[in-house]
Amino acid sequence: MSYNLLKGKKGIIFGALDENSIAWKTAERVHEEGGSFVLTNAPIAMRMGQINELAKKTNSEIIPADATNLDDLENLVEKATEILGGKLDFVLHSIGMSVNVRKGKAYTDPNYDWTHKGLDVSALSFHKTMHVLYKKDAMNEWGSIVALTYMAAQRVFPDYNDMADNKAYLESIARSFGYFFGRDKNVRVNTISQSPTPTTAGQGVKGFDGFMAYAEKMSPLGNATAIDCANYTVSLFSDLTKRVTLQNLYNDGGFSNMGVSNEVMEAFVKEQ
Repeated sequence: MSYNLLKGKKGIIFGALDENSIAWKTAERVHEEGGSFVLTNAPIAMRMGQINELAKKTNSEIIPADATNLDDLENLVEKATEILGGKLDFVLHSIGMSVNVRKGKAYTDPNYDWTHKGLDVSALSFHKTMHVLYKKDAMNEWGSIVALTYMAAQRVFPDYNDMADNKAYLESIARSFGYFFGRDKNVRVNTISQSPTPTTAGQGVKGFDGFMAYAEKMSPLGNATAIDCANYTVSLFSDLTKRVTLQNLYNDGGFSNMGVSNEVMEAFVKEQ
C-alpha cells in the first residue's frame, strides 16, 4: 500500500546488492511512495549483485562509487543532483564489511590492515559521504540521512567481531555530524538498529543462524524483517519525522529492552 509519503523527493541509496538487501527493499518502497533516486555501490559489489534489475524496476540510474574514496563521492553527488534535477532529500547508507569476519580471524587476533579496511568501509565512509554532502550543500532543508547499524554496537556478540566496533563508530558519527547538519542545514541524521536480517552480508557472520533464532525468541514481536526496516526508513525520509535527529532507533521487535524471555528460559530449563 502506498501513501505517497515521498512524492517529489529525491535521493541516493547506497548498498543495494540483491533482493535480500535492506537497501534493495528500501529502494522498492521509496519508489512505491513516489520518491526518485540514484543507486550506487562499489564496482566490485555491482559485479556480484543484480543492481541493474533493481534500476530497471524503479526507473533509476546507477552511479558506481567507492564510498571510501572522496573523489568518487564528489562525482556521485554531482551526477546525482544533475540526474535528479536538484538537491537531495534523502540518503541511505547501507554499507558494511569486515575482512576479518570473512577470513575467520578472531577478534583477539585480527589482521589490523583488514581492521582498518573494515572501519573505512563500514563507518568512515559515512563520515566521508556526509562531508561531501555538507561541503557541496547538496541536501535540501529538512532532508534526512539514515545509516543502518546493529545492537552489537552496545552489547557483546562475540562472533560479530570487529563489525561491532565499526557500528559503534558509525553511530557516533551520526550523532556528531548530525549536530552540525541539523544546526547549519536543518538536515536530520539517524541510525536504525535492525534485527539480525538474512542479507547476503549478514549471513557471512559466524553463527548467524544462532543470532537469528536467539533474537526471535527474545523479541516479543519477533525479528524485524528487511521490509520492516525499509518501511521504517521511509518514515524517516518522510516529512512525518521532521524533528527526529541524532537518534539510534531500534527496529528489533523489542529485543533491545529485553533482559530475558520465557521462551529463552524454557530452552535452558529443557537442557538441564
